[in-house]
Amino acid sequence: MPAVPDLRVTLGEGLVPPGFAAAYRAQQARYPATAAGWQPVHTVYVPADRFSARTVGEWRDQALSLVKAHLAGPDELAEVFGTPGLLAAAVHEKVLIKLAHEPIEDLRVDFEDGYGMRPDPVEDGHVEQAAEAVAALHAAGELPRRWGPRVKSFADGDPGRAVRTLDGFVTGVVDRVGELPAGFTVTFPKVLMEEYLGQFADVLERLEAGPAARPGAAPGGRPGSRLGGRLRFEMQVEAPQTLPFLRAELAESLGGRLAAAHFGVFDYTAALGLPPHEQRLDHPACDHARHVMQTAFAGTGVELSDGSLAASPASERADDVHMLWRRHADLVGHSLRHGFYQGWDMHPSHLVSRFATVYAFHLADYDAYRERVSAWEEQREAGGGVMDEPATIRTIAAALRRADAALP
Repeated sequence: MPAVPDLRVTLGEGLVPPGFAAAYRAQQARYPATAAGWQPVHTVYVPADRFSARTVGEWRDQALSLVKAHLAGPDELAEVFGTPGLLAAAVHEKVLIKLAHEPIEDLRVDFEDGYGMRPDPVEDGHVEQAAEAVAALHAAGELPRRWGPRVKSFADGDPGRAVRTLDGFVTGVVDRVGELPAGFTVTFPKVLMEEYLGQFADVLERLEAGPAARPGAAPGGRPGSRLGGRLRFEMQVEAPQTLPFLRAELAESLGGRLAAAHFGVFDYTAALGLPPHEQRLDHPACDHARHVMQTAFAGTGVELSDGSLAASPASERADDVHMLWRRHADLVGHSLRHGFYQGWDMHPSHLVSRFATVYAFHLADYDAYRERVSAWEEQREAGGGVMDEPATIRTIAAALRRADAALP
């Protein structure tokens, strides 16, 4: 009788695809398995000609003044934002703490749309003033955790102006501080051509290397070692032409320099021909663009940010302030429900509605989420008829980490 082969030894041998190892390495590089960490809940952008060492303090004081006048306690917060009573008390307390100690998490000095076109000597002067203000904020311990400039777009046809502003800003800060303080990032707007991204990444690489590494430079120039690490940038998605080249490989091709993608509601909706009253973050066309951004960058580590509301209170009357807060809170809530945990704020009043909405969002389900994770880890029923999948538990755990990072 013939011997039966021992399949325990041979089973599966030779069946593993020869290209698997390379594909798996590519997967790990393209989709790094990183846990959700701290991300700013907002970006505040201030036109460069109005930016100074007093900016952070002025925004703090104006926001606190609005709270004192129009949001005195939890009852008022519950009425304005529709937040349940017990939750309203916790949110009100945290909003006051946040405004007093860290009113701005991410600050962008705007040399683009909020600033406009100026003669070169004028913009150069504002670059110097901005660098001086950053140095003063850093010395006072008031420089936000994230900060940097928004330069002009290459789509304007004059990359030289954008690069000159960036170089002057970085050099000015480094010369005054001695190094580039932590948290620096630069925003690159209106990316209408994919090629602009690689070109801008090359600009950052040369800036890192210092003047000596630039074409035509004399030998012995100053090195760029004081920049303190790898320079990264945020692209703005502000045109329908940008969506077709958004993909995971894009971040990989830029060598890790692409830190985030920020949605620009007004240029995007204008490019689609939407009427002015439909230029809003919760328009279905904007939902489509954000979903494309999410699909393209899911798992890559590239952060996503929503856009802004271009409105401020019509007056200092309570009705007008409350109306603005409710509208802004609706948009912030829309972003949060769609998985965009950051947005742009354009006025001190936005800080109040931003923090109130974000904190209510994170606190509303915090205890229930924590119980579900504990039940899963202990292999017991969570209660309430919930049957969690591993992917859901991972999402809940990420939500808890995000809440812990965002709450003061």
